[in-house]
This record gives sequence, structure tokens and C-alpha cells, in this order.
Amino acid sequence: MASRTAITRGSLIALAFLLLLVFLVAPLVLIFARALGDGLAAPIAALREPDALSAIRLTLLVAAIAVPLNLVFGLAASWAIAKFRFTGRSLLVTLIDLPLSISPVVSGLIYVLVFGAQGVFGPWLSDHGIKIMFAIPGIVLASVFVTLPFVARELIPVMEAQGRAEEEAALTLGANGWQVFRHVTLPNVRWGLLYGVLLCNARAMGEFGAVSVVSGHIRGLTNTMPLHIEVLYNEYNLPAAFTVAGLLALLALVTLAAKSLLEWRLRGEPSTIGR
Repeated sequence: MASRTAITRGSLIALAFLLLLVFLVAPLVLIFARALGDGLAAPIAALREPDALSAIRLTLLVAAIAVPLNLVFGLAASWAIAKFRFTGRSLLVTLIDLPLSISPVVSGLIYVLVFGAQGVFGPWLSDHGIKIMFAIPGIVLASVFVTLPFVARELIPVMEAQGRAEEEAALTLGANGWQVFRHVTLPNVRWGLLYGVLLCNARAMGEFGAVSVVSGHIRGLTNTMPLHIEVLYNEYNLPAAFTVAGLLALLALVTLAAKSLLEWRLRGEPSTIGR
């Protein structure tokens, strides 16, 4: 029986590694091989191209806006859900999970129907010279929407596991709400918060579907890195496409390394990130 269990365990582990090799490692290796196949001169030239620089800047800008917004929302929502009982709590939890339940393309279409030229607020926005769709504000809105659950979903289990005893003790000793949050709640959830921020940032930089709908695909203006890769690939400019894809993959690998470091740091601590 023991030998049969060992064989089963070994087979499952081997199968898992094989699937990872075929569906994850091999495509990543192929991307970097194609990007660097002709040396460094071609990738450097591709990244110096004005449209590529614009896509990189826009991607970083959108992430720099979306991540802090979701950080603030995630902290506030998770604190309210984990520490208090109120009417509409279940609805709030459901709404937080909504971006994970619907297609990113539908998420983008929602904003087009609300802020587009023929949308609910479209005529008013046009009359006042406010441009949201096919511009940076629309891309930011779509990115915020699709990345909204990540910080909150990481913090809610952590805060629920910690309970309210420490906060109540601090209040009893005379601390106000801000002091309790800053000196008690925030230090206890710092690793979960960083973990959620990393996931949020990775999704914000790599989002394609929702951004594709609201961006208008204006080259050099509203194309993020994923959209720029699509444009280059459709133009059969494969070296440049694989170069930008390699840069995006490199950013993802850096995020993965930071995530693994946090998981190692969390291992053995009383408060672990909920799944």
C-alpha cells in the first residue's frame, strides 16, 4: 500500500511539472528566445521606438493610478466587512467578487455604455468637453474595475482570522479610530496587503480585454503594452512583438519573485494570507 501511494504521489508530481513545463515554462522560454534571437540590438531598437515607449509609459501610469486606488478601497472594504456587521454586508462581498465573475470584455463594454458617445452620460460629457472613453481615464476606470477584488480578497480572511480583540483593547486604553488602524490593524495585515498589491499590480499591467474595449486602439496614445503587442503581431513585426512581450513577461516574473518572497516570509507566522 505504501509503495502504491508513493507511486501515485510521484506520478501526480511528475504530471504537474510536465504541465507547467509545457504550458508555462516553454512559452516563456520561447518568448525570450525569439526576442533575443538576433542579439540585443534589435530588442533595444524595438523598445526605443516611440509607440513602444508610449505603451510602456501608459502601462506604468495606469498601474500607478489603479493600484493605490484599489489599495485604499481594499483596506476600507476589508476592514468594514471583517470587523463590523451591517445591513448590506453580503451584498458588498458579492460586489467585490463581481469583476472576477464577468468577462473583462463585458467590463469594458459597461463603461462604453455609460460614458461612450451614445452612453448614458456620453452627450453631457461631450457637451462639457470631457473625454473618458478612448482616452486615459477610460483605461484607468477599466483597470480599476478588473483589479478591484485583489487587495480586498487577500485582506478579508486575514482580518477575520485576527478578530477584534486587539482593536477593542486599544480602544479601551484610549486610542481613537485612526490610532487603532495605524498601530494595530495595519501592522497585522501588512504582508497580506503587500501580497494583494502585487497581484493587483500584475493584473493592471497585463490586462487586455477590458482595456481593449475602452482604449480605441489609438497607436502611441491609448495602447498599453498588451495592446501594442497585439498590433505588432498583427503587422507581422514578430521581433518587436516578442521584445515587448518579453519585457511584460519580465515584469510578471519580478512580481512572481516578490510574491514568492512574501509567501516565504509569511510561512510560520500566526497570521497567514487566506485563500
